[in-house]
Amino acid sequence: MADWANCSAVESNPLKMGGAWVFVGTRVRIDTLFNHLKAGATIHEFVEWFPGVELSQVEEVLQHEVESLSRKIVA
Repeated sequence: MADWANCSAVESNPLKMGGAWVFVGTRVRIDTLFNHLKAGATIHEFVEWFPGVELSQVEEVLQHEVESLSRKIVA
């Protein structure tokens, strides 16, 4: 899994959702995104189902994960 500290679309606060990584300005955990995608949802459906999460945030999270995985493959 990626180092989310370098992704501006997410935040972690020990007083919010137990410190889990969530989309900035929401209480929606990023693992919720991955679970929904794994179950067959589209990113557009996800954004529709979770008001407050912006499409640009989802795209940034996915890009960050891809880059993180690419670095692990090369290493």
